[in-house]
Amino acid sequence: KGTGSPDTLVDFVTGRVVPDIGAESHRQKVEQFLVTDRGYDKSDIAVDADIAVVFPEETYRSQLDLVVSVDGRPVMVIKCVAGSLESRQKEVVSAARIFRPGPVLYAVASDGEAAVIYDSRTGKKIGEGLNEVPDRGTAGAAAAAAEPIDIPGNRLEKERIIFRSYDSMNINVQRNRSVSGKSRNH
Repeated sequence: KGTGSPDTLVDFVTGRVVPDIGAESHRQKVEQFLVTDRGYDKSDIAVDADIAVVFPEETYRSQLDLVVSVDGRPVMVIKCVAGSLESRQKEVVSAARIFRPGPVLYAVASDGEAAVIYDSRTGKKIGEGLNEVPDRGTAGAAAAAAEPIDIPGNRLEKERIIFRSYDSMNINVQRNRSVSGKSRNH
């Protein structure tokens, strides 16, 4: 799994060597599950998908653990975590609502052993357990059939604030490590 170094892993989707910090081993389990059990192609899965959240005073830049697409359409945002999955509801639902093009239909928190699935439109839990994570065909059909929704500007602004608040508190992720002596959270 590693490269001879006990503190690195080879990412299942990208093949890149990544630091084994935080929930990285959980992400690897989720990536393998999506491909081997749910029928997604590696090319359907964006690892560390860039997200830019525009505020009047700044553009907050971060990355989402996994964004899963079917036929080029994002269908699922996944937050890979160690610990309580339910505690990530607001963070992952807000990410799914503000990610573009979006909003993305499904928001999922998973540790690779369990999962909680939310409908990003309602914020309600619609499934629990890895077996409830939509497979490629189900997710693609649901996203194609879903009527486009327009989140009102004031609600979208609140979702941006929620995402930034939760995301900026994430620790032990590569993107929040110091870059050239400057924190990427500022």
